[in-house]
Amino acid sequence: MNDTSAAGRSDEATAFAVFQPRRGRVMALGMAAATLLLFGVIAVFLPGPAEAGTWRTGDKIFFAGVGVAIAFLLWRFASIRAVPTREGLTVRNLITTRVVPWRSIVDVRFGGGDPWVTVELDDTDTLAIMAIQKADAEYGRGEASRLAALVQALGPSAKSPDVTAG
Repeated sequence: MNDTSAAGRSDEATAFAVFQPRRGRVMALGMAAATLLLFGVIAVFLPGPAEAGTWRTGDKIFFAGVGVAIAFLLWRFASIRAVPTREGLTVRNLITTRVVPWRSIVDVRFGGGDPWVTVELDDTDTLAIMAIQKADAEYGRGEASRLAALVQALGPSAKSPDVTAG
């Protein structure tokens, strides 16, 4: 095996690496753990009728359930990603997952008031790519540029996308 083919595979692996936020992911996972702990402690230590309190078992279960629901939403936010392949981009946002072929992406935008990258599709729809966020500063700008390069290399050749700075 020669060094050229190893470098080519390494470049391809870097180009097709999964897009994930850094800062938002860490914060969401930390808050999910804190939420589970806080609501769990509240549920355990609420005074029940035996301690001269008014909280019943159903109330305690409700508090624990609310904590689990909040933690689930935070986990879902932490799991957002965009997975590039040679065929297209699989975008997992907070609620939905969508597969978009490269030929359908006509522009990549990372500017204005949007907190993350948006792509313009050939059907005039736009799609948020929540995995590339402004909160990640320079890392986010680099990831937006990498996405634009993938679209330029694999997408429609009529118009090359630009990262619109904002």
